[in-house]
Amino acid sequence: MGSIADTEAHLAPYAMRSAASRGRAFAEPDHPFRLAFQRDRDRIIHSVAFRRLEYKTQVFVNHEGDYYRTRLTHTMEAAQIARTIARELHLNEELAEAAALAHDLGHTPFGHAGERILDELMAAHGGFEHNAQSLRIVDYLEERYPNFRGLNLTWELREGIVKHSPPYDRPLARDYAPGEAPCLEIQIVDYADEIAYNSHDIDDGLQSGLLDAHELETVRAWNEAITTVRDRYPGTDAHVERYQAIRLMIDQWVTDLIATVRGHIAALTIADVAAVRRHGQPLVSLSPDLEERRLELKAFLLDRMYRHHRVVRMMTKVQRVIADLFRAYMSEPEQLPPHIHRRVSERDSLARVVADYIAGMTDRFALDEHRKLFDPQERV
Repeated sequence: MGSIADTEAHLAPYAMRSAASRGRAFAEPDHPFRLAFQRDRDRIIHSVAFRRLEYKTQVFVNHEGDYYRTRLTHTMEAAQIARTIARELHLNEELAEAAALAHDLGHTPFGHAGERILDELMAAHGGFEHNAQSLRIVDYLEERYPNFRGLNLTWELREGIVKHSPPYDRPLARDYAPGEAPCLEIQIVDYADEIAYNSHDIDDGLQSGLLDAHELETVRAWNEAITTVRDRYPGTDAHVERYQAIRLMIDQWVTDLIATVRGHIAALTIADVAAVRRHGQPLVSLSPDLEERRLELKAFLLDRMYRHHRVVRMMTKVQRVIADLFRAYMSEPEQLPPHIHRRVSERDSLARVVADYIAGMTDRFALDEHRKLFDPQERV
């Protein structure tokens, strides 16, 4: 069996190596054939929080249809893109994949609408933010080991959770080299995340009828992709045509990002991970031309899809569900399950325990719990 050094010999000088990790909060012996970041990835996949992503909203609430992306399928798509980028740049694929798989663990039910209302409800109790909640999950809320709380992930992955996107000196990063940039494996996940959701939100938006296909063709990134597909495959079925255009657009963005990162590394003579960190700013980006097109597409999706009246109506309804649950538990804590109520202590206030409980719910569990608490005819 080769050594760890042999296993990671193909990595670029500026890639993060398992042997160079700052370690875990609780010391553990090395595994004979599984590297540190591989173990991180596997711990995330086996976590309760990861499984719950299957029934958490991306854009569409779970009961609206089986076709649409969930928080879990989005996470898997982002991880696949991150791993492709990491492989081509000779970065540490396991770390990039682990960071992508962990980046949304702390999301509430009902997507960003759930996060916004829970943050408002928690304003007097320290607020709520999904990256902070992801860290709380992997450091404390998961209970799977006899000698420590949480998953005991490596320092680099935990840093990546709190530095998912810039700025890198936010208060949440105070224990993780504030002001320093994270390693490149972490930085690529931010873009892999956006490439994934921009592309699949087009797919889901067209499938649902929220997006008008003709309006979408006024957006340059989409117009170029769909025109190229029509030229290559005239007379193709509209469904296949859409899939091929999305596939082409992802490929274009990923290819451009890889080339742009290589250019930044060469121009700044980035020789190692320390140089990546000292730079302090992201080294990962798209070229100016594609960045302009990305922003145009993002603005279009925000206006035509995320603010569509059907989405706004549903998000307003589910925000009321979360608000009702929060106020019910706060006014009468005995309504919480006993194992949740027992967490209230000097370390964790009632409000924080309630926020943990609600944030951990899936869409359907939250709706079921709301019916149990507020519908007199529902069995409790």
